[in-house]
Amino acid sequence: MPVQRATFTRPLIAVAMVVVSTYCAFAQRAPVPTRVRGTIESVNGDTMQVKSRSGEELKLHLASDVNVSGVIKISLADIKPGSFIGATTVPGPDGSQNAVEVHVFPESMRGTGEGSRPWDLKPNSSMTNATVAESVVGNDGHTLLVKYKDGEKKVFVADDTPVVTFVPGDKSELKPGAKVIAFIKQLPDGSFEANRVSVGRDGLTPPM
Repeated sequence: MPVQRATFTRPLIAVAMVVVSTYCAFAQRAPVPTRVRGTIESVNGDTMQVKSRSGEELKLHLASDVNVSGVIKISLADIKPGSFIGATTVPGPDGSQNAVEVHVFPESMRGTGEGSRPWDLKPNSSMTNATVAESVVGNDGHTLLVKYKDGEKKVFVADDTPVVTFVPGDKSELKPGAKVIAFIKQLPDGSFEANRVSVGRDGLTPPM
């Protein structure tokens, strides 16, 4: 009997090892990207080739209803109480939240992605989309109190922080040399589709 039990157990151990190995292989796969930042290299019909900021060459299929917006520079003074903004921040040494960039949403985009979440622009960065409740002007920048549905946050915006806004755009702006951030999803065949693209105007690199 002991011999039979050992013989029966071996296949179960082998199956368990295969399951664990398969799980580990899936866990170690690189996460599927949801954003691509880079420069357009070519556009052929509905296929756009982008060289990412890390040097990768990516082919993106443009969705039939792709939303294209232009990104233009504005002034820090254009951020006022009541503005709905997105701010990429990183923690400061004193625990404050320092803005890496701020984008002001037009009124038609108010409420877009409201809340605060991890972001992939820089290590330990986060993105907060919220309404400016208060703006205090200091010697070297503004301190914004922003409020969103689940909380609030104080954000310091230095005078030299990039500040931009969105304007209506179209597919004709997607041409070689343009700097873009494309929001993408992976299709069942493994290719990537872009359903939203923000393109910098006049050589601007979208900072978000």
